[in-house]
Amino acid sequence: MAFLDIHAIQAVPPANINRDENGSPKTAVYGGVRRLRVSSQAWKRAARKALEADSDSIRPSERTKRLPEQIAAALAERSPALADRASEVAQAAVANVFGVKSKAKKEKDTERERLATEYLLFLGNDQRDRLIDALVENETALAEAADSGKDSSKKLTAVFKEMDLRSTVATGHPPAVALFGRMVATDPALNVDAATQVAHALSTHRVDSEFDYYTAVDDVDNESDETGAGMIGTVEFNAATMYRYATVDLHSLVENLGGDIDAACDVAVAFVRSFLVSMPTGKRNTFANNTRPDFSLICLREDQPVSLAAAFERPVFGEEGHLGESVHRLVRHQADQDECYETSPRSHRAVYPAWVAESVAEIRGAERFRLPESTPLKKALDDVRAEIHRLIGGGDA
Repeated sequence: MAFLDIHAIQAVPPANINRDENGSPKTAVYGGVRRLRVSSQAWKRAARKALEADSDSIRPSERTKRLPEQIAAALAERSPALADRASEVAQAAVANVFGVKSKAKKEKDTERERLATEYLLFLGNDQRDRLIDALVENETALAEAADSGKDSSKKLTAVFKEMDLRSTVATGHPPAVALFGRMVATDPALNVDAATQVAHALSTHRVDSEFDYYTAVDDVDNESDETGAGMIGTVEFNAATMYRYATVDLHSLVENLGGDIDAACDVAVAFVRSFLVSMPTGKRNTFANNTRPDFSLICLREDQPVSLAAAFERPVFGEEGHLGESVHRLVRHQADQDECYETSPRSHRAVYPAWVAESVAEIRGAERFRLPESTPLKKALDDVRAEIHRLIGGGDA
């Protein structure tokens, strides 16, 4: 077994990172008090976007209902033989591969019709492109099948079966699909079990929401000496120090990437970085809450993944801030857990600035659980990659 655990303590100023159906910051009750919560879905998407944006070697992916529309547009452009039947062939291809139907729906406030599947499909851009290439390569047979009248559906299905169209999306998964998995409700054979688990981020302390009352001035009316606001409203927000956690099952990641150990090592450390530095975009323009973790702990384990959320079941309280005590609690809880269960990480790396160590040192009893030495993030990731390769690859990279 091999698991890569990522722990982070991150202070966030006034923000509304992740809203509920009423526009309020999401919360959860833990340890008997209300906490700020940022859903795992919100942070997974932010991490996925950061993962694919930060490296040219990470193949991109898309989660969309518009796959038949994308295929139809490509066929209309690339295949004269299928141009008149592009939409029909695209819908039939998606139905054959994923077992999901497509519908043309009018967009709100326009007369334009757009094709969409019943639910979101998640695949790599290169998987989609291979699917399109296969259709173009077989354009003659597909055009004949599409033009066969009432039997067109059956004949298209026969051509798709001969092409083995499903294999274009059943293999060669991009890093995002390998990490986060894929569920195809209509065809479980195309499911990919996620190699990564991401926890809901929780504040380490009690949080109460506040409201910002704002007004917007009408520039034209203001110039003509009109008084009053052009717009009045409120936005709910809170501020918190959060505990964030994710884990990667490294053997599952290797399997999802077709057995490529080097690729798995690269993707694992790229995910660590993207998870740490990403931020969901909710109300970002309003609050500019662009912080990064103040303390990060990256652990390679051979026993099991271990969340340290219970360190904060008793909420942190402090008039001089929550960060130092939160870091102290995290380190102490991990040490206590490993002592109790007679386990320990194979290796670990910590990333934090000097002032965090100074803040922790001021806490009573902190000397018993000294912080691990801090390492700059790039060096920490290089070290972690080498250690992962030794663990799952049997030697140095």
